[in-house]
Amino acid sequence: MSREHGTKACYVYGPEGRDTSRGCRCGACSQANRDEKNQRSRLIAYGRWQPYVPAGPAREHLKMLMRNGIGWKRAAEVAGVPNGTVSHLLYGGPKDRPPSRRIRPETEKAILSVRPSLDLMADLAWTDATGTRRRVRGLAVLGWSQPVLAARLGMKPENFTAAVRRRRVSAVFARAVRDLARELTRDPLHQAPPETTPREKRAAACVRGYAARAGWVPLVAWGDDIDNPQAKPAEDWKRAPERKYRNRADLAAEARELFSYRLDRNQAAERLGVTRDVLDAALSKTARAAAAGDEEAAA
Repeated sequence: MSREHGTKACYVYGPEGRDTSRGCRCGACSQANRDEKNQRSRLIAYGRWQPYVPAGPAREHLKMLMRNGIGWKRAAEVAGVPNGTVSHLLYGGPKDRPPSRRIRPETEKAILSVRPSLDLMADLAWTDATGTRRRVRGLAVLGWSQPVLAARLGMKPENFTAAVRRRRVSAVFARAVRDLARELTRDPLHQAPPETTPREKRAAACVRGYAARAGWVPLVAWGDDIDNPQAKPAEDWKRAPERKYRNRADLAAEARELFSYRLDRNQAAERLGVTRDVLDAALSKTARAAAAGDEEAAA
């Protein structure tokens, strides 16, 4: 085990090994030792000296992280706490020594700061598939079929479909689907799948139709709660279809507002209660009018 210079641990034990006859006495380590002594004296003077706190809360927090697929070594790395400290906290040792009963307050603070996160989970750890399934369905609303998504992830279609149907999925698969959904919805004007050939157009239309009949909602309807199994889609994600617009300019302005929220033209048309052709015509005419500087033509 190596210790960084400029720390109290290196001053006491030295930069290498565990038990040394003499720690490091370089300028940085000596200054770190003086700083800690001065801080201790100040806290004692103000009656705020608390060298240790009960280890129970930190230990239970680590166990919770482990249940959520984050190993204790990974948690120690993220918290910036030595592996030995975390090992003693959880399992005790060396030999028959019981788990730590007390730890430093700064150690507790660092451990408690680590929160469950998909990005921290081990690749093969299992996680709830709710968010993954909602993302795949949200992409289906745009016309992305599962075979096409599988191909973009380098997977066989049957393996992709089987994974999406499970109650839990691996963290590496959940991250891959999440990142792909972000990639495909980054630009609101380019969210639809390729539709350059008649076959691609039929496939995308078929997927969109199936999603509509199944009642699936676009990704924007979930907001930040897409991974929460108890969450419901926002009630106002789809506007009333009977809404009327005074002119094309109003319709185009509302559509552009929806684009800013990462909706594509198909989604915008559905939310605005108009057909895609009507929306395309409004956008096209207002764009030409704006280019010509003719506001009356836009209306």
